[in-house]
Amino acid sequence: MGVSMETAEVWIERWERQQQHYAVAREERFTVIGDVVEHIITGRPRPLLLDLGCGPGSLAARLAARLPDAGIVAVDMDPLLLELGRTHHADAARFVDAVIGEADWTDVLALEGPLDAVVSSTALHYLSERTLLRTYRSLFALLRPGGALVNGDHFPLDDRRCADLTTVVGRRRAERSRTREHEDWRSWWAAAAEDPELADLFAQREKRRAASGNHDGNDNDLPLACHVELLRAAGFAHVTPVWQYGDSHVLVALKN
Repeated sequence: MGVSMETAEVWIERWERQQQHYAVAREERFTVIGDVVEHIITGRPRPLLLDLGCGPGSLAARLAARLPDAGIVAVDMDPLLLELGRTHHADAARFVDAVIGEADWTDVLALEGPLDAVVSSTALHYLSERTLLRTYRSLFALLRPGGALVNGDHFPLDDRRCADLTTVVGRRRAERSRTREHEDWRSWWAAAAEDPELADLFAQREKRRAASGNHDGNDNDLPLACHVELLRAAGFAHVTPVWQYGDSHVLVALKN
C-alpha cells in the first residue's frame, strides 16, 4: 500500500503549489509559527512537538529543517496524505494515524514525555465546537508548563462588517499570487484519484471518510473570539493572536 519516493515527490510538489493558493499567506504563516515555537523551546535540549492535522507533512518538514534537535510527532486521519508524508518526509517526523478529537485519540500518539508545543495549520476548522473544546483540553493536559498551542487558520471575526473586510483582503492577496492556470484543492484530489499507484490508499481513504463522516467543506465557522473562549475554558490562561493577514491568523495559547 506504500508509494514510491518518485510518486510521493510528484504529488507533494503539486500539493505545495495548490496550497499556496488555498491558504492566505501560507509561507509567512508557517514562518510565524516557527518563530513562536523557536521562542517557546529556547533552552530545551530535545523539545517535543505535535503537529495536528499534518497532511503530507508540510509544516512538520519546515519545523524539522529549522529546529533539527526537535522531535516531531505528526498526526492525521487521511491514509493517503500520511503515506505521502512518511515517504517524502521520513526524517522530519513520526507520522501517526489518528482521528483528532475522538475518545482516547491521544493514547495512540505514544508520546515519550510532555509536549513543548502543539502546532496546526488549517486543520482544526472542521471540528465541532464541543469536539474542539474536548481537543483543547486534551492538548492542555499533554503540554508541559510553559508550553504552547500554536494554531494557524482562517478565523472569521464576530463583527460582520469587519469580517467582510478581512475576507476581501485575503481574497485579493490570493488573486494576486494566483497564476492564470493553477491546480486548486479539488482538482489536486481529482488528479490524484487517477494515479494507479494511489488506488489502494484512495480506497482506504474513502472507507475511512464513510465511517467517520466527510469533512470536506464542513467548516465550523467559529469566530476568533470563540476559539479564544474555548482555549481559556480548556485551561489556557494566556491566549492571543500574534499575526494576521486578512482572515488568516496565528493564534497562540500558553500554559502556565
